[in-house]
Amino acid sequence: MTQKNTSQAKGHLVVGVDVGGTFTDLFVLDERQGTARIVKVPSTRGEESRGFMNGVLRVDESQSQSEKPAANLATIVHGTTVGTNALLERKVARTGIITTRGFRDALEMRRRDRPQTWGLRGSFTPVVPRDLRLEVDERVLADGTLHTAVDVQQVQQQAKALLAAGCEAVCVFFINAYANPVNEQQAVAAVRAVWPNPYVTSATEVLPEIREFERCSTATLNASLQPVVGSYLSKLDDDLRQQGFAGELLIVQSNGGVMSRETACDVPIRTALSGPAAGVIACAAVARASGFPNVITGDMGGTSFDVSLVAKGEAALAAQTSIEFGLVVRSPMIQIETIGAGGGSIASVDASGMLQVGPESAGSIPGPACYGRGNTRPTVTDANVLLGRIAADRPLGGGLLQALDSHLSKAAIQEHVATPLGLDVLQAAEAILTVANAKMAGAIRVVSIERGHDPRQFAYMPFGGGGGLHVCAMMREVGVTTGIVPRYPGVTSALGCVMADMRHDAVQTLNKSLNELDLDQLKNKLKSLAASCQQRLDSAGVQFESVQEVVALDMLYMGQTHTLQVTLPAGDITRDGIQAAFESAYAAAFGRVLNGLVIRVMNLRYARIGVRPKFDLSVLAPTGPGSMQPLGVQRVFHAGQWCEAQRYARLDLPVGAVVHGPAILEQADTTVWLEPGFTARVDALGNLLVEKEAA
Repeated sequence: MTQKNTSQAKGHLVVGVDVGGTFTDLFVLDERQGTARIVKVPSTRGEESRGFMNGVLRVDESQSQSEKPAANLATIVHGTTVGTNALLERKVARTGIITTRGFRDALEMRRRDRPQTWGLRGSFTPVVPRDLRLEVDERVLADGTLHTAVDVQQVQQQAKALLAAGCEAVCVFFINAYANPVNEQQAVAAVRAVWPNPYVTSATEVLPEIREFERCSTATLNASLQPVVGSYLSKLDDDLRQQGFAGELLIVQSNGGVMSRETACDVPIRTALSGPAAGVIACAAVARASGFPNVITGDMGGTSFDVSLVAKGEAALAAQTSIEFGLVVRSPMIQIETIGAGGGSIASVDASGMLQVGPESAGSIPGPACYGRGNTRPTVTDANVLLGRIAADRPLGGGLLQALDSHLSKAAIQEHVATPLGLDVLQAAEAILTVANAKMAGAIRVVSIERGHDPRQFAYMPFGGGGGLHVCAMMREVGVTTGIVPRYPGVTSALGCVMADMRHDAVQTLNKSLNELDLDQLKNKLKSLAASCQQRLDSAGVQFESVQEVVALDMLYMGQTHTLQVTLPAGDITRDGIQAAFESAYAAAFGRVLNGLVIRVMNLRYARIGVRPKFDLSVLAPTGPGSMQPLGVQRVFHAGQWCEAQRYARLDLPVGAVVHGPAILEQADTTVWLEPGFTARVDALGNLLVEKEAA
């Protein structure tokens, strides 16, 4: 299926913007010249829009003084962590819930879990306090039968009570509304008639799916984010328009697709993993183009290490995630495993005498000890600085950060790690990296071995500011044979913003056995979901090369708890076709089928993808003869001894260049440490292909 959307902005620059904790990264694609470049500016935590605009104002180098800075920008695609940070820090809007009588405690009951599974105590504070969860008389049965009609006057009274209590947003959540939304629809209409702003969320509009807690949690978090994300994106759009921007502002979703600003304001919960998802999309595309359809990605930033797996060129999607304990979001998203092992992760010795790294982070303010901003505790970055892997006088290849103080790193490691453990300070620094590497390798095993994949059949692709420093260590730890360091590792997420297609997912619970399933009804629901998703695509006003769709069913055998997502082949949907697809997927996942058991169809899932024009990745490749001339020699402490590492300007290396370790490759957004016994070759797209030398 193909479809063209002919609307096109006047500009010629496509910009991807990823706002991180330390830096705001921009990837700039000039469609007219066929060139690309990067821009990095410091992030402004708490005022993310200011750092965003500082970056945008530096994008267009060709503009005259008479032109507005953003006049030549055609499209801006933004990966944002505003929603995620708001949830983590509980800085969300004051929100109320109107629910079915008897179900106000769904958020606290959850799945009868607790923060520490084996602990004797555990408390959880929901985003919405109990006094702001109000009940009304209504009831729909599990089969969709209307038992008690809703009293809209009662609903409006409760809405007014929430307004009087200072609520800015409200969520309407009725039990079993996924089976029949009539009561919830009437209640939402009644609330919207008296609510003074657009921040009214209907649970079934966000997630018309069985599982009461998950639907309540997702919808409530969506409501609490609407004022936060909505105001941020609206201010951003206004600021851009003032600077001459006439194109489209698009937002990256957790599923790896993009959506319009209006949709993001409507369903901000879909931005929960916006930034990390963009990075995975970029890695998948770059790896495919380089001949590696199977790749494990590792995004090492200042605070965390995010790992994902791409098999056969496609990123794996998960049905739900938890932002933190109890904050459950059920929405399609790229499967990402996150651990607290970034450059800013703090190393310490616990009461039992064990060395720990993370999850606490020094962040960007005050940052690692070597920043000289008041932190005296050692971090992973401090260990890399002390061991010579990051040159103190040239951090990030001479980029944005000024010189670092290795003496402060040494003092912090000596006091907090070396002395307590009775180690030499250099041994202590290596111990910090050993622990950090082990944690990161553990996360890689979670997304590979624990899910039935052999990591030796995958390439490893590190990105983020710190990924290149640990690429060889990860290859050693996990057994990966090839490492792929992308051309611009520090701005890979921003690159992914530019590459991502527009995607909208929808779900509808069916909850029928396969034999009872009404195929005509299924096809009608499919048409309805397709029309709804297409409307979202049309609202963006951007150019598509084609429109694709994915149809899947959540299925299981009667008596099972967990479902299996089964993608249906294109063409006419038949009962035999559904059964064959299920049995094939079940056999692939579990090695056998269970004959004679009733097959149940739980949910219908639909995705509609607007394929955006792709640029030739060869624009990232180095041009001209380049230079293999080393910049000098750097002493690096490795495996218990000092070695002399050649320094190179990574971006000056020509296609085909081969570098032998030990070597340091520097660029503005990262540093790559090539251990002894490893080689790196520059491929046709400018990536560094790292391999272990034959013994």
